Amino acid sequence: MARPEKLDPQTLERWLAAHPGWERVGDGGIARRYTFSGYGDAVGFVVRLAMAAEKKDHHPDIELSWGKARVLWTTHDTGGLSTFDLEMAEVTDRLAS
Repeated sequence: MARPEKLDPQTLERWLAAHPGWERVGDGGIARRYTFSGYGDAVGFVVRLAMAAEKKDHHPDIELSWGKARVLWTTHDTGGLSTFDLEMAEVTDRLAS
């Protein structure tokens, strides 16, 4: 599978404006925090996200705690963000809802 190229800053800014809750972090990632009713719901979300990420062969960094999960997307190959990250961030939102 061909890896996508790094996103230009304007594309990222437009995407962030259209997707509340996501924020730019560090030198090249986007992250969002999610809140759930308990630990089991948070773990279930993380498992669903892990399965979706495995199918795409693109994996986020995930922090899990009681009723909370933080997801960070970046494309290490490009040293920043790619279309893979934006697509998977949208999948992440759908899985969390």
